[in-house]
Amino acid sequence: MRSLFLALFLSATSAWAGPDDPSRFDAGAPGAQRAVYQFNFENPQDLEQGLGYLNNHLKALKQQGDLGQSQLVVVAHGNELHMLSRLNRAAYPDIYDELKALADQGVLFRVCRNAANFRGYQPEDFYDVVTVVPAAMTELVKWQAQGYGYISGDVIQRTKRKPTLDLK
Repeated sequence: MRSLFLALFLSATSAWAGPDDPSRFDAGAPGAQRAVYQFNFENPQDLEQGLGYLNNHLKALKQQGDLGQSQLVVVAHGNELHMLSRLNRAAYPDIYDELKALADQGVLFRVCRNAANFRGYQPEDFYDVVTVVPAAMTELVKWQAQGYGYISGDVIQRTKRKPTLDLK
């Protein structure tokens, strides 16, 4: 009976919510997390946004999670490989520092050998924070089989909110 009353009360109070009521924020601690990101970008520069995802993830884990027990892995097999190669440092002069900062926080970077070969790279052509693996797909499955959550690193064109006109 008590459960029924509580359910009715909660449903009745939520019925009073309307479009002018603010949303809720769940600040619950996510705890330790293990995630594997798949990067397969069309444009090499999209790696910057992908690294932003990693930085945001790490920031949230630092603020309210358990960064010390967490692990993030990136499996890359798209055109971002050009930015991950030390042969292209002149074209992307700041990328190594960003990669190194993430690696220093425990992020692991894996590059698909098949994708590298297709693009004309050898395993030794990548930065020292990168490990070349036989295939992206087998690497993704390996991490997921160890309990890592899969995150697609899709990049989209981001837009900002446009102010609305107040006609009152």
